[in-house]
Amino acid sequence: MSSPSAFPRLILASSSKYRKELLSRLRLPFEVLVPNIDETPNPGETPEQTAMRLAHEKSRAVLAQAPEAIVIGSDQVATLDGEQIGKPVSHANALIQLQKMRGKRVVFHSALCVYDGRNPDATQAVQLENVQTFVTFRDLRDEELESYLRIEQPYDCAGSAKNEGLGIAIIERIESTDPTALTGLPLIALCTMLRRAGVPFFSV
Repeated sequence: MSSPSAFPRLILASSSKYRKELLSRLRLPFEVLVPNIDETPNPGETPEQTAMRLAHEKSRAVLAQAPEAIVIGSDQVATLDGEQIGKPVSHANALIQLQKMRGKRVVFHSALCVYDGRNPDATQAVQLENVQTFVTFRDLRDEELESYLRIEQPYDCAGSAKNEGLGIAIIERIESTDPTALTGLPLIALCTMLRRAGVPFFSV
């Protein structure tokens, strides 16, 4: 591993424990700072535009606190028939979400932004990408959905399904180029972006 002075300051702009766990898999030293932004979709915005804008705004907000760092911002928007599905927050909202999604295909937009504050005017200073995941949900009875929610309580997850937990049992099919995108941080795309920014992965 490079010495601390040689390694760029890397910051995850997120309050999500799931994104923190995912980034930890890369075994890179990083910090976490929580961005303070309004995550309300803008009028007329597509789900992809919302996710991309928020990922960018999160990284930019944290970069204002930590100039010359490399900041990772990410946001996820789930959509069913073009309608955005947010975090349910409550049991009642989660049940309504799952009832709407059962037997249907939901698109998860996992947007990623890497903002390199060391050279903010460079062409590659801001890297943005949206990784789509298509999830088909099982057509389950209300009693099964209620039982799942009581056990898992996925009220902080868009779409009310933790695929890394028991939520995998209510999913019939997942289609994606990146298996980590659905959890909230597309690591394959992130590795590509960090390499472009010159972040060393396997330094001795």
